[in-house]
Amino acid sequence: MKVVNYTFSVRSSSGLELINITGEVRRAVRESGVKSGICLVYTTHTTAAIVINEDEPGLREDVARTVRELFKPGGGWKHDLVDSNAHAHLSSIYLGPAKVVPVVDGDLLLGTWQSIFFVELDGPRSRRYHVTVMGD
Repeated sequence: MKVVNYTFSVRSSSGLELINITGEVRRAVRESGVKSGICLVYTTHTTAAIVINEDEPGLREDVARTVRELFKPGGGWKHDLVDSNAHAHLSSIYLGPAKVVPVVDGDLLLGTWQSIFFVELDGPRSRRYHVTVMGD
């Protein structure tokens, strides 16, 4: 079994932003040479997340709105006494830091409308995410 690791950088331009990273992840899978296996996409940041969904502008706005409504900045969170970003940490917990996608025939097995997003929850910032491709 082969295991190949990649690290990518991304720069957000707003406080809450969905950045489509599907192209970079797909290139990593192809470059890895793995034909059958899995691809893990992971961020080590506690105020960011990885999600899979449709890349449609209205839906991206809906996701951002939902996150803001569920985890309101300045919502009386205890962590805001330390840093004023508790909403970003809580959002990250619920969205999650990683996704796993099957690799079939040397490519990501994504649905027709599925894309992989890096979700910035406390930007703008420079960030990193990691891709591990495993298989044969």
